[in-house]
Amino acid sequence: MAGHTENTIVISAPFDLLWDVTNDLERWPALFTEYASVEVLERIGATVRFRLTMHPDEQGRVWSWVSERTPDRQRREVRAHRVEPGPFEYMRIHWRYDDGNDGEGVRMTWIQDFAMRPDAPVNDAGMTQRINTNSAIQMDVIRRRVEALAAV
Repeated sequence: MAGHTENTIVISAPFDLLWDVTNDLERWPALFTEYASVEVLERIGATVRFRLTMHPDEQGRVWSWVSERTPDRQRREVRAHRVEPGPFEYMRIHWRYDDGNDGEGVRMTWIQDFAMRPDAPVNDAGMTQRINTNSAIQMDVIRRRVEALAAV
């Protein structure tokens, strides 16, 4: 069995601002509340290979992994996957940026398809719940931060 999540939020900001802020990987520790650091390892064309390190979890564990991310501004989407999957058999992420309802803002959608390894600390259903919960939190943080930038 595999996991699938799809989470969406409308952000009242111009597309260009939202795109630039959410695709500036070096800015992610200030944009997301869960990331302690990001290290860009390699850039090949539009594709970026990078290491993300999270803040310690409730048990004091620090999670870190390498991912690749390829933004396509013209198509208003980003495709990403974990290179070091850790507890995942695989993790693929698709970000979409669509016009909001009635032209209001930008609808940002995160789609994640994954499967957990049999020895992972959580199964597919448990990770689906965690991702859905955390995506809503992180998307709201991004919405507030980007809307504050748009108001300046």
